[in-house]
Amino acid sequence: MHVTVCQLDNRQGYLDVMLEALSAYIKDSRTDFLLLPEMCFSEWLAADPEPDADRWHAAVADHARYISELEQLGVQAVMSTRPIVRKHGSFRNEAYLWTPESGPQSVHEKYYLPDEVCYWENTWYDRGERRFDLCRALGMRIGVQICTEMWFFEWARHYAASRADLLCVPRATPHGSVKKWLAGGQAAAVCSGAYCLSSNLWNPPGGRANCGGLGWIISPDGDILAETSTEAPFVTVEVDLEFARQSKRTYPRDVPE
Repeated sequence: MHVTVCQLDNRQGYLDVMLEALSAYIKDSRTDFLLLPEMCFSEWLAADPEPDADRWHAAVADHARYISELEQLGVQAVMSTRPIVRKHGSFRNEAYLWTPESGPQSVHEKYYLPDEVCYWENTWYDRGERRFDLCRALGMRIGVQICTEMWFFEWARHYAASRADLLCVPRATPHGSVKKWLAGGQAAAVCSGAYCLSSNLWNPPGGRANCGGLGWIISPDGDILAETSTEAPFVTVEVDLEFARQSKRTYPRDVPE
């Protein structure tokens, strides 16, 4: 199974160029499964401390438009997150799994919400239910922890018990802490016994949104198999799903709760 992660510059005027490059890369890399960054089809709203309902609704429309065009990438399954508005008017950050057959299907709504400079998420939108369910695609069992949720490692253990093959972490995280996040991704992979995949937004340093890139693919043993960079914003690894499944029977996943 060929899985691809990326870092995307989601600023207006740059996103379409990056998506064109990503489409060409996917054809060359024979990608089966693609993880995109957190809410990547509009500029990062939570960089601003004051929420704006009109901007949120515009971002919802932008994501709907880009998601409707995902089939053009030529990949069998895509995971990311998008802004949504629930029927009762609540704003949420929803992880979705897209396939050509079913389109985008809801998987999880972000529950752990930071509220700090450049990441005013608890101010902008509401938390979802405290549920971390599996989804399935291409014969894989897939778990998702959206950005900050990765640091709650009890849910990585939960995904180990659920026999997840992939643990996906779509992110919007800053330049100054990319190595800390990478170390956290290694811990999440070991706790879950799954391949940990993460894609991040990237904006130039000093801009309105502090998004630092560095996507990764990490083995169930915590080995870093690939990292993105400004020079290589897309990377692909052929993962061994049987290795992930056998990893559930080895330390520390086999230690009883």
